[in-house]
Amino acid sequence: MKHIKHCSVIAALAAAALTFAGVAPAALAANDGATQDAVVATRSFPKTNAVKKNILAEASSTQVESDSDWGGVESLNVPQTKSQAEKDAEAAAAEQQRQQQAQAQAQAQAASRSAARSDLSSSGSFTVTPPDGASVSSLLTFANQFVGKVPYVSGGNTPSGWDCSGFVQYVYGQMGVSLPHYSGAQATVGRAVGSLADAQPGDIIANAQHAAIYVGNGMVINSQLNGTRYDPIAWVFPSSYSIRRIF
Repeated sequence: MKHIKHCSVIAALAAAALTFAGVAPAALAANDGATQDAVVATRSFPKTNAVKKNILAEASSTQVESDSDWGGVESLNVPQTKSQAEKDAEAAAAEQQRQQQAQAQAQAQAASRSAARSDLSSSGSFTVTPPDGASVSSLLTFANQFVGKVPYVSGGNTPSGWDCSGFVQYVYGQMGVSLPHYSGAQATVGRAVGSLADAQPGDIIANAQHAAIYVGNGMVINSQLNGTRYDPIAWVFPSSYSIRRIF
């Protein structure tokens, strides 16, 4: 009887084993299929960037945000240097401009003299002969043409009318000598002459009130309120004066 019970137990265990062996592979197979359907391999990290070479090399350009604060260095006024060639070019341009201005001034003065002579010739009152050279005799001959013919005009310096310094300025201007239009300034031009005893015809005699041209023998040619005329020095210069030599 015991032998039969043992055989039954063994048979039951064997049957259970066979059942477990058949179920387990099926479950594993089923689970395996479910896993293959659910798991998907996805790449979730970015591609690796190429490594920059020469990271210590100096950068050729930079980008700076508009609101960056560099302590005011960005507003520094850095002086611009110029090459020697640029400096030479600027100097040459400045010299050319100076020469052009001088030439234009000379042309304007020549045109002014020509216009004045033309006005005299066409006025019908008298004919003026231009000076024939830059000499004392030529100057005195030229100035003599205006005696008794040109009226006194305050501030004037043309044969249509002039004041004392305007007359001296005009006469010397026709000789190619530029003088200021003020008697006090004319008292400082040229070379100083020590005394009337050393004065020569053609010298300018002037002070802050009057200017005239010395003609010799204590006489001057000048423009007075009653016109262009000859007068003694003592009459027109009651106080001190300066004697200046141009030629």
